[in-house]
Amino acid sequence: MSRGGWPVPEGPCPDLLVLGLGNPGREFEGTRHNVGAAAVRELARRRGLRLSPERGTWAEVAWAPLAGDDPGGQAGRLILAVPTTYMNDSGLAAAALVRRYRLADPARLVVVHDELDLPPGQLKLKLGGGTAGHNGLRSLQAHLHDSGYLRVRIGIGKPPHPRAGADYVLRRLAGRDAEELALASALAADAVELLVREGVAAAMTAVNGAARAQR
Repeated sequence: MSRGGWPVPEGPCPDLLVLGLGNPGREFEGTRHNVGAAAVRELARRRGLRLSPERGTWAEVAWAPLAGDDPGGQAGRLILAVPTTYMNDSGLAAAALVRRYRLADPARLVVVHDELDLPPGQLKLKLGGGTAGHNGLRSLQAHLHDSGYLRVRIGIGKPPHPRAGADYVLRRLAGRDAEELALASALAADAVELLVREGVAAAMTAVNGAARAQR
């Protein structure tokens, strides 16, 4: 069976999949477009985990018990993943991971990504929505046929000129800009941690409330 492109397994599926979008390769590390992937790698680092390629998923994956005090994993798994495809093919990994881990509910997928429409460093959590021209989200829509997943949107601001968009998101940063980007990825990791501990509603209230206060 399927619902909106999502598999509906017979048993319960309490797993939470956190997918950080970016481009593969060291040349893209430290770029604005990779801040989502950097946030997920930070989550893995905090747990002493190593993301490793998982066959058939187009992704590097690591997982741990969803609840830290549940080593038997009865409460489900926190699955951390970063696509090994380029950004505009991110949906390949998302769809493969949804099938592999039998996610029945789109809200069990958390996508962490860069957001041009938010000021640099500002975070917002959003459930569902459009793609806003983001190539990674466009690919997810094409492969999942559902936009009901949760997004952790990391503000990177708009380029100084519309035609400078590609260079703006793909240029490796240095100095203060690099420090601010690293802080943004760490704050996004904090937001996911809050989501895991407190749930979607509480995390949205806290993160989005903080974003409103920054205006």
